Amino acid sequence: MSTMNGKAVLVTGASRGIGAATALRLAQEGADVAFTYVAGEERAKEVAARIEAAGRKALPLRADAADAGDASGAVEWAADALGRLDVLVNNAGVGVIAPLDSLALADVDRVLAVNVRGAFLAAQAAAARMERGGRIITIGSCMTARVPGPGGTLYAMSKAALTGLNRALARELGERGITANIVHPGPVDTDMNPADGPYAPDQASLTALGRFGTADEIATAVAFLAGPGAAYVTGTEFSVDGGHAA
Repeated sequence: MSTMNGKAVLVTGASRGIGAATALRLAQEGADVAFTYVAGEERAKEVAARIEAAGRKALPLRADAADAGDASGAVEWAADALGRLDVLVNNAGVGVIAPLDSLALADVDRVLAVNVRGAFLAAQAAAARMERGGRIITIGSCMTARVPGPGGTLYAMSKAALTGLNRALARELGERGITANIVHPGPVDTDMNPADGPYAPDQASLTALGRFGTADEIATAVAFLAGPGAAYVTGTEFSVDGGHAA
């Protein structure tokens, strides 16, 4: 049963991984989907083709969330191209896992620009275009609740900032009937962090289920929060982490 017929969605960073799975899932639920990507044009074309195969509009846009103009401009473009904007999924993100003393200022600037400033600017632009019933969904990380070892300082800091953004958005936009929620994935099998990679056994062992999640499992949670069944859910942190924080 399609739950999002006629809805217009923007997913940032959706040429692969969680973003691509989310864009496809929302299209399967009946939404028209605009999405951004930085690299991997061929992959972006493949995602667009799969969205169109589901019978929905697909609008890919090359945009870098680290660029302030791109971060907000992508929202304006999506809303104009689709005629409206009902759902923003703030998925674009970068991760630098490294010892504290090896992190350069360029690393700090890049991670905060993409993960924090880009998400803020996209949410700000989306809030200005959304009508009652709009949804802002942000992809966080299980490392906001538990940092299992050294090297995650910068990444965990950037994702923890999004929890504050999420709560504040829920309060600020609630009177307009717009919800804001954040999904915290655990270890997820993606190109950037494959389930058969050298660090995978240690990561899987930190979960209660003893395995990696899939991008589709994260997309399912996003689809719920974007759909009609979550109209009374806002300001929440929705963990899909296999019990990483348990």
